[in-house]
Amino acid sequence: MYPTPRAFRPLIMGRHGAVATNHPVATQAGLDVLRAGGNAADAAVAVALTLGVVEPHMSGLGGDGFYHVWDAAQGRGRVFNGSGAAPMQATAARYRARGGIPLHGPLSVSVPGMYAGISLLHASCGQARRATLFGAAIEAARDGFAATHALRHFVDAQRARLPAGSHSAAIFLPDGEPPALGGVLRQEALATTLAALSEGTDFAGLLARGAAAADVPLTEADLADMRAEEVDPIAVPYRGFTVAQTPPNSTGFTMLQMLRILDRFDLAALGWDSAALIHLMVEAKKRAFLDREAHGADPRGRDIPLAMLLSEARAAEHAAAIDRDHAAHLPLKPEQGTGDTTYFCTVDAAGNAVSAIQSLNSPFGSGVIAGESGVLLNNRMSYWHLEEGHPNLLTPGRRVRHTMNAPMVLKDGRPWCVIGTPGADNQVQVNTQAIVALCDFGFDPQQAVELPRWSSSQYGQPANYPHDGDDTLTIEEGLARHAPALEALGHRVKVVAPLEGPCSLEAIRILENGVRMAASDPRRDGWAGAY
Repeated sequence: MYPTPRAFRPLIMGRHGAVATNHPVATQAGLDVLRAGGNAADAAVAVALTLGVVEPHMSGLGGDGFYHVWDAAQGRGRVFNGSGAAPMQATAARYRARGGIPLHGPLSVSVPGMYAGISLLHASCGQARRATLFGAAIEAARDGFAATHALRHFVDAQRARLPAGSHSAAIFLPDGEPPALGGVLRQEALATTLAALSEGTDFAGLLARGAAAADVPLTEADLADMRAEEVDPIAVPYRGFTVAQTPPNSTGFTMLQMLRILDRFDLAALGWDSAALIHLMVEAKKRAFLDREAHGADPRGRDIPLAMLLSEARAAEHAAAIDRDHAAHLPLKPEQGTGDTTYFCTVDAAGNAVSAIQSLNSPFGSGVIAGESGVLLNNRMSYWHLEEGHPNLLTPGRRVRHTMNAPMVLKDGRPWCVIGTPGADNQVQVNTQAIVALCDFGFDPQQAVELPRWSSSQYGQPANYPHDGDDTLTIEEGLARHAPALEALGHRVKVVAPLEGPCSLEAIRILENGVRMAASDPRRDGWAGAY
């Protein structure tokens, strides 16, 4: 007997370990590490490195990452923050004088933190020999991998970031066109860099030389000062579960606020497929994003009142302000760009779990490859704000406010589901929808991943400079029958084709009998595996 709605992809199940990522080659890399005796942290490092090769438009050594771990031996969550700071030369005055922050090119590059993040993750939680975790990434870079529809789409859409004559164009636009479907894409310089790092080469010096060759204002001191940080996760109760998240400078607290607000309503009574449920969730999102704008920042330079933001009193205040019959128009501080990322999760036989997210920011980041290193650099500088008094004001040496977040749902003191998605401002929205589908409506993870989804935009919301945005509610065609009712409530609705909504969820659900259910999103190249 099949459930309704029926998912297109089967659940992938195993008793020992599971991996779900946004590319089959990366998923296989993680499974190979688990089968060889590595733990979830080891598998996560192998996946992180491999995704930087086979999904080069989304993440890599030139980007950032957050790694949320459940440490089964210690019975606690741990977060490894691998996000870099603004370079010391990057002042707000400098960017104001040039008219703003560029969305690509050398001045869009921030200090990369991903490599420091996975290095600290492995040193703290890994058990496999570090050098063995580079193998799949080196092989994919040296020998190549087959270009997918998703890769070809992003290459074609981002030609402006890949100028003719550049290192990046030579790799991703051979003969001036995206690689053919199934064409083999090789990154030999990146393979050499990965091999050097596997042997212990200093990353800061290596990347500094490449950045200088590409006229990127990153100094060796900027890179050497990059230190990943271990912090505690933050969490709230929801429907008898505990939902844990990555703390600031991640804006995972925004998703927790949405759940706190929704916890005050009987969502099951509204039905999973109703305009009333969509409206209520969108209105909760709008109010949580007001707090994101007011408080999201680097906690090393600003006091962020998390206890207040995640309190029952704050949730009650927001819930009381929701009009069930009318959409609110709640613009944020106006000043569009798009952001993109990759997400993955791993679970091992001992019950360790990793919820991980990493990014270059926009597809192909800055579009700049750091000289002969083969490392494609981020464009994370465009996440900063330039107006005085803004909590996310560009400050050299500080970390920018990140949309990246890596959730984990706990039940009875241990992981129940590890889940997440890329997608900039849409991440917390789509993560919330999936968690509601799992916790309120009992869907299995593959159903939750495939359900038609919505995304809401407010004026001033977009993470990328100049942070302008619009006031649109985008819904996939599977929700289109609700458009008239939503428009009657005051939403400006845009309908997109099936599977054309934002984000790309991956999830692993852990059953009481130990079975791991792994799910992947068909909207990109997602693939799940278990054994």
